[in-house]
Amino acid sequence: MLTKKTKYAVKALMALARNKGNSPMLISAIAAKEQLPKKFLEAILLEMKRNGILASKKGAGGGYYLMKKAEEIKLAAIIRIIDGPIALLPCVSLNFYERCEECTSELYCGIRDVMKDVRDATLKILGETSLADMIEREDKMKALLLENQAENITEEDFKGNLGGVTE
Repeated sequence: MLTKKTKYAVKALMALARNKGNSPMLISAIAAKEQLPKKFLEAILLEMKRNGILASKKGAGGGYYLMKKAEEIKLAAIIRIIDGPIALLPCVSLNFYERCEECTSELYCGIRDVMKDVRDATLKILGETSLADMIEREDKMKALLLENQAENITEEDFKGNLGGVTE
């Protein structure tokens, strides 16, 4: 499950990606826009800065801004920075591998074999999906919702599948 910290990081980065001209944004502005706790957001943005996703500018007109284009920032990278491994088991992690304590043989472990498939499918999606992709999807969903409101379809009708919006 995605942690709140990672979700907040993604929301903050999306807000920065939407910021015209990639001009710096204050933490307070990001927190207010995305309804995120400012103190928690400070630590998240600092971690993103330490990992080369963000930079900051001090003084008047200062704040945080993206170091890369939104198209280049992938969900997998954000998740790894904040939460570490993406794999559900340490023995199938590409970047944080550890042998499972109770494992008798990785060569024929059925759980490991299935979790490798889960990892690969998950990484395909997270490794190919950028901030720009999520912004585009969000914009499409909002447009579809507005379009369908004229037909008395409510936001509640979109929960779970959000109207089946696909790329």
